[in-house]
Order: sequence, then C-alpha cells, then structure tokens
Amino acid sequence: MPAVKVRKEEAERAKRLLKRLGLYDGRRRPKREGEWVLLPAVGGDAIGTLGYEVLPLELPLRPERQLYKNLESILAERLSEDELKHLRRYDVIGDVAVIQIPPELEHRVDDIVWGLRRVHPFLRVIARKGFHEGKFRIRDYSIIWGEERLNTVHRENGVEIAVDLSKAFFNPRMKGERYRLAQLVKDGERVLIPFAGVLPYALVIARYRRVKITAVELNRDAYELGLENVRRNERKLRGEIEFIHGDAFKVLPELPGHDRVISPTPRGVDALALTLPKAERWLHYYDFVHEDEIAAFRRRITEECRRLGRECEVRVKKVSDFKPHVFKVCADVKLG
Repeated sequence: MPAVKVRKEEAERAKRLLKRLGLYDGRRRPKREGEWVLLPAVGGDAIGTLGYEVLPLELPLRPERQLYKNLESILAERLSEDELKHLRRYDVIGDVAVIQIPPELEHRVDDIVWGLRRVHPFLRVIARKGFHEGKFRIRDYSIIWGEERLNTVHRENGVEIAVDLSKAFFNPRMKGERYRLAQLVKDGERVLIPFAGVLPYALVIARYRRVKITAVELNRDAYELGLENVRRNERKLRGEIEFIHGDAFKVLPELPGHDRVISPTPRGVDALALTLPKAERWLHYYDFVHEDEIAAFRRRITEECRRLGRECEVRVKKVSDFKPHVFKVCADVKLG
C-alpha cells in the first residue's frame, strides 16, 4: 500500500486533501519519522499527480474497534441511536468487505453500503455474512453491492494472500497474531502447521524467517489457493514451505517431530493429543474457551504434557472475542 511522505507542518492539509479526493486509507495509521509524516493512501495513479513523494510502504492497521467506530460515526448521519446499537463488526479482506446485518437493520442495508464505501473507497465487493457450513467452516455469503465475486487478494505483513471466501476459510483478524508468531520463530527452526488453510501463518513466518515449514490442509480448494500463494510470494520468502494435501489426523502421525508446532485449530476440533507429541520445543495451540474455563484449559495441557513424560510451561493468551464470555485463545506451550 502506498504512503504519502510530507513534512509534519503540512500533514493536516495533505490529509484533508487525500480525504477529499477519496485517496486516504482510513484503515491504517499515519507514522511519524522525525520531521516527516507518512500518510496512508490507497492505490491509484492520482496520488502521483499531487506533487508529494509516494513510498511503497504498508502502514499498520488501526485497531478493529476504531475501524468500527469510524463506520458508526459516519452512519450516525443516517441511523438513529437505537439503530446504531445493532451495528455489527465487519471485516475487510482485500477489496471485499463482509458484514453481518441483524434483522433490526434490514431496512438500512443501502445506508450500511453507503457508509462502508465512504470509510473504504477502494472496496469492490460488499458481502453479507451467513452461517458457517460444512467441515471446512465455509461461510455462506450474499453479495449486496459490487462485483459478483468472493475471491480477492489480501495483503498483510508483507505478503499477498489469494483468498476465495466461497471456498476456503480465512480470518483477517489474526494478522497481529501471525506477526507475533513470526517474531517468536527463530532462523533454522523446523515448523509444523496443521489446519493450514490458504497458508497465512506459513507465509508470514517464511517472509521473516529462514525456516523449513511443513503445512497440512484437507480442503482441496484451500490447498490449491495455498500453492498459488507460495508462487505469488516466492521472491519475498526467506523460508521454505512444503505443503501437504491431506487429513492432519492421518498425516501428522507419520511425520517426525518439529522444533515448533502451530495449530490454528478449527472450532470444535480437539487436536491437542495430535499436535503435542510432534512439538519438540514449542506448541502454539488455538482453541475457543469460556472465560471461566481458561484455568481448566491450562491444566488440561499440563496434564497432557505429563502423560507424555514432558515438562512444560503454559501461557494462555486471549486472541480475540468470539461471543459473550467466550474467547479465541492461544496456549503458548514451552516444552522441556
């Protein structure tokens, strides 16, 4: 994503100009560098005609709640306070926005589309979320504005990720978590990733670290997209990725141990006994846990380690909200 470089005393004026022209990327934060300010912009030849220096730089995303607040503040022009209370969070994946619209806002679909397009002028598709279906957690979507497609290219952490929401699961909210893990991994490690999807974790880690990654995915569509993503990012990757199409519960028992195992476990799947034996130093295990059960979740991991004759330290981190009082968590398990 481009960034416009201006002197700090010119930053506000430049920001107002970019906003007026629909070229300001409100999803991202400006960055201060000494006497200069880097302003996030959206792509397009028009930026180059403004007389500013333009850099190919991906500035950090704003917190998700702030994104939501931006949409809420814009829709305050059209929706009542009571209607705004029913507004749900949304995701932006590439040039596709996906949002859940509750029954209370059925009559406000056009206004929500208008608001999303104002906050994110680069959007080409706005889709309405349905329910997850099937063993691959694929959501049902209906397009309420824009092009009739659900495939896009999502950019995060220096990589490009081809996604087709009609065929494969992808969660853009894990961007920060993927970066966190990439910073924990050390050069030279052997990393195993079951339930790898279209390879978001593998790509980000291989972007930053010289490692050998083995990834496993059962969904054929996700596997094909993952192969495309390896090709797409080939010149950017420092690490190597071996991608296996198959059932993790059949593939992993045949694989050797790895320095680090990362398990973005699908909801409803218990893969602790599958993944823990394959981790020689670290296991990062994801699950969905009620806030009252986090201590029990930690104890369960500790007991499984002892059953295998291993000493371990377990730190459980809340990654994101899932539903009231239930969180997606990551257990960082250090094995002795």
